[in-house]
Amino acid sequence: MAADLGPRAMFVAGGTDLFPKLKRRQFEIDTLIGLDFLSRSVRNGSDDCVIEAGVTLAAAARDEHLNSRFAGYAQAAGLVSSPPLRNAGTIGGNLCVDTRCNYYDMTYEWRKAAGFCIKKDGDICLVAPSSPRCWAVSSSDTAPMAIALDGMVVLSGPDGERELPVGALYRDDGIQYMAKQPSEVVTALRLRAAPETRSAYVKLRRRGSIDFPIAGAAVAVVLDGDEVRGCRIVLSAVASHPLQASAAEEFLKGRRLEPEAIREAAELAAKPAKPLDNADLSHFWRKRMVRVVVEQALEQVSDQRAGLDD
Repeated sequence: MAADLGPRAMFVAGGTDLFPKLKRRQFEIDTLIGLDFLSRSVRNGSDDCVIEAGVTLAAAARDEHLNSRFAGYAQAAGLVSSPPLRNAGTIGGNLCVDTRCNYYDMTYEWRKAAGFCIKKDGDICLVAPSSPRCWAVSSSDTAPMAIALDGMVVLSGPDGERELPVGALYRDDGIQYMAKQPSEVVTALRLRAAPETRSAYVKLRRRGSIDFPIAGAAVAVVLDGDEVRGCRIVLSAVASHPLQASAAEEFLKGRRLEPEAIREAAELAAKPAKPLDNADLSHFWRKRMVRVVVEQALEQVSDQRAGLDD
């Protein structure tokens, strides 16, 4: 149906992000295609977990298996927005949530008065006028954690079903931020992690009760005794796509999660983050806080390990 209707049609599940944008005329469409048919089950395997796209964020946050094996993902789902919106918003929807910018996420009248931006109705990026691209930031909490946990996403469309790594779902572009076709829909997320994996997600926002992230850190660490055998650190809300901190990951391999190593890894993780002045609070402060959220996430993982040893 989506392929037949073209760009004037959009999918809707919980609608927690889509409906406000329709009211602000950020999207102008003729048809909404409901996704109530999507399954809402969580299937636990011996070495993975399949979360159907219709599962609400609230259900994912309280799922016992997710909290046990994939704690960081349950944590991220539980930090999205507010309780009422988590009861409506879905796993699939949060993976596909639109990028955000202070110049874009405003009413039509505000945007008209200020001058339309390149993401909607204009031809320049108001954050970086000399740039040919849009710099709106990725605003998903669950996507960075899914990448850190070696997640795979299942897409269904007119040409059938395909599966790809969650990291490959995103582009570094504020407008064309997803690599899937408009007629494709996310139907499931598969998380995979070794039994020795510990994970955590730390989110920075002005109001802890509802706001989108202005910086965040998703961390998954595979331990071999006390040493780090493998590590993923993925940053949220500092680029147009979830940003992997590869240098920090390599630094931690073979080391113990001790305070000095954690601090140095956090410094390395903050280096590729280059937030612009297009989200809440100062971009200079957000840049400095990347180190802090990474450090806090690594400390949480270290505490999980200490709890197992007690």
